[in-house]
Amino acid sequence: MYHAIVFFDLDSTLFDDHKNVLPASIAAIHEMQQHHILPVIATGRNIFEIQYVLDATGINSVVGANGSYVQFEGQRLMAAVIDQATLASITAFAKDQGDPLAYYNNAGFRLSKANADTTENFQLLRLNPVVDAQWYQQEDINFINVFNRDKDHAYQTQFAGQLDLVRNNPRCLDTMVHGVSKQSGIQHLITKAGLQGVKTYAFGDGYNDLQMFDEVDIPIAMGNGVPEAKAKAAYVTTTNTTDGIVHGLRHFGLIE
Repeated sequence: MYHAIVFFDLDSTLFDDHKNVLPASIAAIHEMQQHHILPVIATGRNIFEIQYVLDATGINSVVGANGSYVQFEGQRLMAAVIDQATLASITAFAKDQGDPLAYYNNAGFRLSKANADTTENFQLLRLNPVVDAQWYQQEDINFINVFNRDKDHAYQTQFAGQLDLVRNNPRCLDTMVHGVSKQSGIQHLITKAGLQGVKTYAFGDGYNDLQMFDEVDIPIAMGNGVPEAKAKAAYVTTTNTTDGIVHGLRHFGLIE
C-alpha cells in the first residue's frame, strides 16, 4: 500500500521558529502522499496541540507524546497510561523539589503550579495553561513535563524502572511510562498497521529523536540539530527555516 514511511518531528524540524509548517514543506508532504508515501508526525506533543498541523498537511497518522499515543490514518492504535500510584509519587517528589509538573492526556493538560519557566514554555507553544494540582487524580495521564533545569539525574534515579525522562528543552523533562519512546511508538504503528518491510525515514533535531533514529532505516538530522542527532544521521539536511525538509526529501528521491 505504501512505498515508504517518513516520520517528522515537529519543534525545530517540521516547524519553523514560529511553530508553523513552511509552505514548501506542506507542498512536499502533499507530493509524497500522491506517490503513496506515508507521512507520520512523531512528536513530544499531544494530539490536541497539533490539530492545526494535521489540518494543514493532511497527515492523520501520529506518534504523539513521545510514543505515548499512536494513531494510524485517524484511528487510535494505543495510548499508554501512567498509573495513579506513580503519578502520586512523582507529584510528591516534584513538590519536595519545588518543581512544577504539567500533566497531559489526549484531550488537554493542567499544571500543578506555575513559575517563570512554565510561563515561557507555554507562551512558546502558544498554549494557555490552567493550574489544577488535583486534575491528574480524575484523568488518564499519558505524559508529564517536569519543569527544572538541572535535575535530570535525580528524577531518572528516583523513578528508574517506572518512568523514562528525557530533556525536551532547557526548561523541562519529557516523562513517559518506562519503555515508551518515539521508538516504541513507531514499533507499535508499524506492527499494528501491518507495515512491516516498508522502508522508513525520520527527520529530527533533538535528544528525544535519538531513539527514533535508531529505529528507522534512514535517519535525517536537521542542520540546526544537536550534535548527537547529526552523529546518528545518514544525512544532515539544511535547517528548519531553510527548507531542510524539502532538501532532505529530495536528496532521497522521495519528491522530485
